[in-house]
Amino acid sequence: MNDTAKVFLEGGPDDLADRIVPVPAPGDDVKIELRNGYEHFRQTTRRADTPQGSLPVFEWWERTEMPG
Repeated sequence: MNDTAKVFLEGGPDDLADRIVPVPAPGDDVKIELRNGYEHFRQTTRRADTPQGSLPVFEWWERTEMPG
């Protein structure tokens, strides 16, 4: 299994559909669209044991609203 292809999202809204998502480009945050805004997650140094193996943890740090 290739554990570098996905990351585990920690924190943020309880109704976030997926907690395991494709890895972003190196140095990028993960940005998830949800309820007319975006949930932002930053990489940590931690890993999480998941059903898909040990994955890097990205932790929620802010929400931004879409314009309009």
